Amino acid sequence: MAIATHRDCALHRPFPGHPERPERLGAANSGMDGFEVGLVPVTVEDDAVLRAIATVHAGELPSRLRAACRSAPAVFDTDDNPISEGTYPAALAAVAASLAAAGAAASGLATRVWVPVRPPGHHALRNRAMGFCFFNNAAIAAEDLLARGVGPVAIVDFDVHHGNGTQAHFWERNDVYFLSVHRYPFYPGSGAGDEVGAGPGRGFTRNYPLAAGADDATYRDAVAAGLEDLLSTIQPAAWLVSAGFDAHRDDPLGGMNVTEACFGAIGEMLCQAAAKDPIVAVLEGGYDLKALSRSVRNFVATLGGGVSP
Repeated sequence: MAIATHRDCALHRPFPGHPERPERLGAANSGMDGFEVGLVPVTVEDDAVLRAIATVHAGELPSRLRAACRSAPAVFDTDDNPISEGTYPAALAAVAASLAAAGAAASGLATRVWVPVRPPGHHALRNRAMGFCFFNNAAIAAEDLLARGVGPVAIVDFDVHHGNGTQAHFWERNDVYFLSVHRYPFYPGSGAGDEVGAGPGRGFTRNYPLAAGADDATYRDAVAAGLEDLLSTIQPAAWLVSAGFDAHRDDPLGGMNVTEACFGAIGEMLCQAAAKDPIVAVLEGGYDLKALSRSVRNFVATLGGGVSP
């Protein structure tokens, strides 16, 4: 088990009171306290990171964000994306850590990599930021794995919000299978059960929408069914996980009734499904700091096959 992160991810500072606050990074890291894990070196080389971003996003998105941050505080693209001077370097650092994790997985240096970064990414569209997200960390890492010859790739998203940006990017692709378990109807409005991809990608997108208030058993059973569908369709060479913990019952945004025990069960299911194939798990949501720390701890312990402090 290894970890890939970067201190610059704390530089993104939305207005006071915003749930996507810098303290989330500390809470996610504190969930790893006492674990014996390796550290994946993360270097933010702007040109290399921007080339990777261009595999998922329109070329002008990074330059627009960089320019907007010079005039911060402000909002970027949507009202739910407040920015500060440090938002741009934080978003680059989140991508850089995700890429470093993908590189470690592809080279065999680590079979399980936890990537606690912010801002999150799974709502970011090709040419537009939204939902606290600027660049789609998981999608960029998946493209990097494919470019390294590691594919097909499975992406599993269990954030309480549907990963609409990730789904849109791979909608017509059959080299990536996208599975999402989430609350529905809910922000961002996508993720119905009949959204299954199109063209060559038909059947390579699978959504499990759940009603508000879903508990551990409901969430766990949906993930289990989704993994069964996934493995009946594709045999992944690598796995990406959009690991959002905002379905926790203490989360101020999620409206679900899930506990940290469920995230431990999800980690175990992913570990078993992937077997010896590498897994890169990237932090998405989770906005109650104590619940986030406990959830990360349970999830990473089982994802790593019984890693213990």
